[in-house]
Amino acid sequence: MTVDGGNTPWLVVGLGNPGPGYAMNRHNVGFMVADLLADRAGGRFKRSAKGQAQIVEGRIGGPGPAGRRVVLAKPMSYMNLSGGPVAALRDFYKVPVEQIVAIHDELDIDYGVLRLKLGGGDNGHNGLKSMTKAMGAEYHRLRFGIGRPPGRMQVADFVLKDFSSAERKELDYFVDRAADAVECLLTEGLERAQSAYNG
Repeated sequence: MTVDGGNTPWLVVGLGNPGPGYAMNRHNVGFMVADLLADRAGGRFKRSAKGQAQIVEGRIGGPGPAGRRVVLAKPMSYMNLSGGPVAALRDFYKVPVEQIVAIHDELDIDYGVLRLKLGGGDNGHNGLKSMTKAMGAEYHRLRFGIGRPPGRMQVADFVLKDFSSAERKELDYFVDRAADAVECLLTEGLERAQSAYNG
């Protein structure tokens, strides 16, 4: 895969649920990574006039030509309806679907392990399901492992709980590494990013 060198931005979407009550939930790790990327780009999220989302426009991977133009987005529609806001931003910025990256929690990967991929199924993830319904499946995904629920805990309860105190000790490191993986994907391409970050 070649990385687009033109002026078309990448659309990098952190998936999560809006509101302070969800902020530290496992399901909101996409928002956490997007927040860090916004800090690195020197921007602050603001409400988009073109969709139900908060956005930051900037560059990732260095200033000027060294960096990639990027629109960072956090849908404000709740996880299950993420596709509508993302599709609205895609249309407004004229972003091809293969230049969209969804950052999301993944149950079937151990905590903190990352997997980058292009296309594929939704694996029961409602945010991905909504995005795929809105624009097809051929977008990039950064899957952030959260592991499976313990014992007989329901999946819905597990993803909507905050990271445990033990998990929080390493959370900043894993979020930082996930942000690095997104930067690598945008600046060096999928193959290089997979080689460096797929744990």
